[in-house]
Amino acid sequence: MATGIQEPAWPAMPPLAAWQDTYATLHRWVQIVGKLRLELTPLVNHWWNTALHVGARGLTTLAMPCSGRWVEASFDFLSHDLLLATSEGLQRHVPLYPRSVAEFYGEVMGALDALCLPVAINPAPQEIPEAIPFDQDDQHRSYDVAAVRRWWLATLQAASVLEEFRSRFRGKCSPVHFFWGSFDLAVSRFSGRRAPPRPGADYVTREAYSDEVSSAGFWPGGGSVDSAAFYSYFAPEPRGYSSAIARPRSAWYHRQLREFVLPYEDLRREESPRASLLHFLQSTYEAGADLAGWDREALERHGDEAGRPTPAPGEEATSPPSTGGPEAAGP
Repeated sequence: MATGIQEPAWPAMPPLAAWQDTYATLHRWVQIVGKLRLELTPLVNHWWNTALHVGARGLTTLAMPCSGRWVEASFDFLSHDLLLATSEGLQRHVPLYPRSVAEFYGEVMGALDALCLPVAINPAPQEIPEAIPFDQDDQHRSYDVAAVRRWWLATLQAASVLEEFRSRFRGKCSPVHFFWGSFDLAVSRFSGRRAPPRPGADYVTREAYSDEVSSAGFWPGGGSVDSAAFYSYFAPEPRGYSSAIARPRSAWYHRQLREFVLPYEDLRREESPRASLLHFLQSTYEAGADLAGWDREALERHGDEAGRPTPAPGEEATSPPSTGGPEAAGP
């Protein structure tokens, strides 16, 4: 039955080179805020406590305890503003516009001081080349409002599909959340088995990959990937995974990254980007799960096209039909 609801448009994303300077600056700004979660929240398995979360207008830390109070920091990528708010109703705004990382860092720290919130972070960037400390970085100072808005609207579209994909799994699964180190939106599924130690891994990596995992997500690209893309990988990677067939046809295995990649602009050209993205996520997950011997019968939901459990005999479904794309064939 038709619902009259159309699939929302997926905004065009320029090649990474066209907004590289803005991306580099924004990456560092987001890390400054992300490090507040690192300092104020207790460790949760795989560093999930450090991730940011998707809001309607931007990324948020969610509420964090601080000296008997609560504070939340939220980026608004529609009005281009960072809001720092406390449980007592106090607020400070830090506007987003072209200026240096050092200046932004100083204003954020000053706003925390004005709110009487004693928080100190390590000013060294993580997972970034040319790691100039935030308080000394006068090099990165670009902020293209239109480019940030397009990236954010694309991230919202990605988050919606990743949430649907997440709902199909009943085993241990991460939230759909944003890792500020690598600047990607991600969701991770777990087999329930411990992973073998990774040779030479530091303590961050050991915690992140302590268990067998299938991860998928969206990021602006970088290195040999010159535009926004979706990715999917297994860790440890099962033998034969690189030769698996991924859908849609524009998806491919990146041997340097050791993950499947689906360029965002290729996805936009699909008749239904949502359905095609679900197909990518499902096909790459199924290939790896089968090769790695995951107990898919126990770990996955078995229900209708939307991934909801099938009602028991005599029960009626209480949810309306899905308005998304068809179930992907068969992280």
